[in-house]
Amino acid sequence: MAETTTPTVGDTPAPASTRRERSGWYFYDWAMSAFSTTVITVFLGPFLTTVTELAAGCELGADTCSGYVYPLGIKVAAGSYFPYLVSLSVFLTVFALPVVGAIADRSAHKKRLLATAAFVGAGATVGMLFVTGDRYLLGGALFMVANIAFGAGVVVYNSFLPQLGGPDDRDGISSRGWALGYLGGGLLLALNLVAVSMLGEEGNHQRTLDLARWSIVSAGVWWAVFTLVPLRWLREHPTAAALAGGNPVTDGFRQLGRTLREIKAYPLTLFFLLAFLVYNDGIQTVIALASQYGTEELRLGQTTLIVTILLVQFLAFGGALLLGALAKRIGAWKTVLISLVLWTGVILGAFRLPAEAPLPFMILGAAIGLVLGGSQALSRSLFSQLIPAGKEGEYYGFYEISDKGTSWLGPLAFGLVFQLTNSYRVGLVSLLVFFVVGFLLLLAVPIRRAIVAAGNTPPRVL
Repeated sequence: MAETTTPTVGDTPAPASTRRERSGWYFYDWAMSAFSTTVITVFLGPFLTTVTELAAGCELGADTCSGYVYPLGIKVAAGSYFPYLVSLSVFLTVFALPVVGAIADRSAHKKRLLATAAFVGAGATVGMLFVTGDRYLLGGALFMVANIAFGAGVVVYNSFLPQLGGPDDRDGISSRGWALGYLGGGLLLALNLVAVSMLGEEGNHQRTLDLARWSIVSAGVWWAVFTLVPLRWLREHPTAAALAGGNPVTDGFRQLGRTLREIKAYPLTLFFLLAFLVYNDGIQTVIALASQYGTEELRLGQTTLIVTILLVQFLAFGGALLLGALAKRIGAWKTVLISLVLWTGVILGAFRLPAEAPLPFMILGAAIGLVLGGSQALSRSLFSQLIPAGKEGEYYGFYEISDKGTSWLGPLAFGLVFQLTNSYRVGLVSLLVFFVVGFLLLLAVPIRRAIVAAGNTPPRVL
């Protein structure tokens, strides 16, 4: 007989969730993480930049390219095209995600929304197969669609969490989902890197470009195929508002308007989001700039960076489970605070790393992996305790904005410090402020009172 957990949403017991249902929820993390790792982290930036350079008239494999492209008549340096696309997609995501969350809260068919987001994103990713020659505009459009759909899928996916377990169960559920995501994303990335190393030819830049394209396509296929598991195993848990009927789109927009007007009634939830915004920006910046730091400051080779990326992925699997187990003993709030202290140690350790020494860099990568998954998974489950009943989608829309929409602050601080000091080491140390301030802000949140103020029952251990 399947194990069941009966969560409580506000004062109303929600339908019990089964082990099968929770496993289905975990598998969406396994499915979508391929896009994060294979596409965003490794292959898409270099691939689309190369295609853009070809459109700008540069030769394939050229060391430098000073050419320009003109999307919509705007003059853009070939090397700036992809970063600009990332910024534009983040900007659009800020507006889209709360709307998606509001619609999810008013819909009796959240699985359909999840399927739409996943298959649109996966389809756009597979569409990269047709980005050949100088089709940089097609590549840019497909990336925009895929990245926004990815964010929308995350919002709908996260909104299931409060309905899968009670206050004492969510830390473990969130940690297992995050862990499986790192495992799935790391596995596909490893397979793609093996394929690139075995099939690639030294000096054959066209072969390298083709292998990158097929690696990106594989992530779209992986995303689509494994999304079938949660669509089969998850159950609908419609809110009272959804059961009341009506048009979920128009009602969702109205609800979003009401929430924006009423959100000041939950100042402690907003205060938590502020703390998360600050410390998560530090986490995201370390992830984004680790390769650049290793290449430019530590003068490490590509092989070392690739091995370290894989090390981070697979150790994050264990790290998420490890910190999840710790949270069960001492509570998620205290565990996240401990993780921020560990992140501070990671930054200080990175500052002291010797140049041209692969092993210390890999050891630091292992430390990042162990603390990375747990700090993110437990932040997600802790936030689930602070959401008013029936507004899970909306609030996770705001949460995802805090996760992605402000991720320019850390890189900006890093860039400004580097410009002033010409030192990547000092630039990296500047990120300490995000972890220290984030720690102090989170420490100042009266977490039990915040959960009660949102109308929820606090877990036994916080």
